[in-house]
Amino acid sequence: MSLGLTEIVLILVVVLILFGGKRIPELAKALGKAQYEYKKAKEMLQNEAKDLKDTVEKAAEDEAKKSENDK
Repeated sequence: MSLGLTEIVLILVVVLILFGGKRIPELAKALGKAQYEYKKAKEMLQNEAKDLKDTVEKAAEDEAKKSENDK
């Protein structure tokens, strides 16, 4: 489901009527900041998940080595 040119133009006209020409740059700036913060938080969560996974894998390897040495 994609938007055609007429739908995009209609949406832009409605936004212009609702918010006015002066508020549109403010809204665009706010959306840009929100997108940046979202990407930043997403990367932080991915890095934290990777670190946790690495820690769990290392602990499992250490446990396997320890059980081999106990035999």
